[in-house]
Amino acid sequence: MSSSVQAPLEQKWEEILSRVESEVGTPEIDSWFRGARLLELGNDRAILSAPSGLHASRLKNQHGAKLLQALGVSDFEIQIHEVSMEQTLPLEAPPIAKVSKAPASGRAPLGAGQDLPLALNPEYSFEYFVVGPCNRFAHAAAIGVADRPATAFNPLFLHGSVGLGKTHLMQAIAHQVLENNPSARVAFLSCEQFVNHFIGSLQQGNLENFRNRYRMADVLIVDDIQLLSNKMRTQEEFFHTFNTLHNAHKQIILTSDAPPEEIPALQERLISRFKWGLVAEIERPCFETRVAILQAKAQRLGLLLPDEVSKFLAENVVDSVRDLEGGLTRLHAMASLTNRPISLPLAREMMGPSLRNRQRPIRVGDVLKAVTQHFGVSKEDLESKRRTRSIVFPRQVAMNLLRQLTPLSLEEIGRHFGGRDHSTVLYAIEKMNSRRRVDTNFAATLAELDREIRQGSGSSFK
Repeated sequence: MSSSVQAPLEQKWEEILSRVESEVGTPEIDSWFRGARLLELGNDRAILSAPSGLHASRLKNQHGAKLLQALGVSDFEIQIHEVSMEQTLPLEAPPIAKVSKAPASGRAPLGAGQDLPLALNPEYSFEYFVVGPCNRFAHAAAIGVADRPATAFNPLFLHGSVGLGKTHLMQAIAHQVLENNPSARVAFLSCEQFVNHFIGSLQQGNLENFRNRYRMADVLIVDDIQLLSNKMRTQEEFFHTFNTLHNAHKQIILTSDAPPEEIPALQERLISRFKWGLVAEIERPCFETRVAILQAKAQRLGLLLPDEVSKFLAENVVDSVRDLEGGLTRLHAMASLTNRPISLPLAREMMGPSLRNRQRPIRVGDVLKAVTQHFGVSKEDLESKRRTRSIVFPRQVAMNLLRQLTPLSLEEIGRHFGGRDHSTVLYAIEKMNSRRRVDTNFAATLAELDREIRQGSGSSFK
């Protein structure tokens, strides 16, 4: 493309960024939009380039509607053009602070002779993290942060249910940061530890020591940040700690069981800051990922795990990686104590009580049956490529219900609807959730379908 053509496109892109910035904020523009470029702009279509798949996904999934409006087109494409991380940073960003040389102990001191809290599990590394559709985005973001702290995704906010791997990824980042730079000052702690330390500092009158302890860190990693809920004085202190570190270009990593906006009684200014960088969800693992997790764990333990046993456990433990690995540990213990080989009968015996008490899980067929009957469409219509409103709306309802009622990942749900990608499924889910919040009749319809599916999940429909 000639410079005479490129110059107007660059100018147009800057105009678009100025308009979008008023809606999404400067941090979002600096982190995600600045590295993108406008390559082509036609009557009804545009082509952008992005420096990574993470950037492309963010622009498409989070800001697609805003970009369509700002570009004045009905469709746009994003091409991935890998560039160095420096090219994605705003030009006015000051240089990253140098890390001081570590003393003989291996880490720089904090002042008052106190070390940063750091208790890492050697198994919680990237090497032992099993990647699947449920966690691929979060894993990629974590690696990016570990390799180049405080350059693009700051803060990194990971959220998901208990036992899905958030803590594993956080510790993996800490391991990698210290491997790359042994003198880095890494603080890894739970939110409860932060709260207790703050309370203790208030009682002892040494708040300055507390502030130095965390505000001098190069990387601050806090697990279960939702525990700040309702703790207004601690929220105030964390707000200033966050600002100090972020302004000094130090990396902040947080985890929660919910996205920032769903944490109750959390100050709006904290919610805003938690969303400055990258918010990534870790979903429940799909069947194939659960099998891979079991096989990887068995290999580390030196166990011979028959395929039929790993598939049996993966079929019956669906919600938590922690529970899945715990089931394998119990099976190993049972085999050792009874001097029996690991086998399917032994696995059934180990799982016996939970199998007897567990109802049959809701299947895809249960959801499709309820939706097709309610809206008067066929299963073939929902799985087709047709995009008429009479089909698109029931399809989006079905996607939303599958997300709520089954452990399927976004990619797995998409495969049941003509192979649609995860971004299409995510868009449908968010659209249905938004409508439910403002449309009481639609909310009642979803609630009725939910009740019907749960009550009828004992049927043989597939």
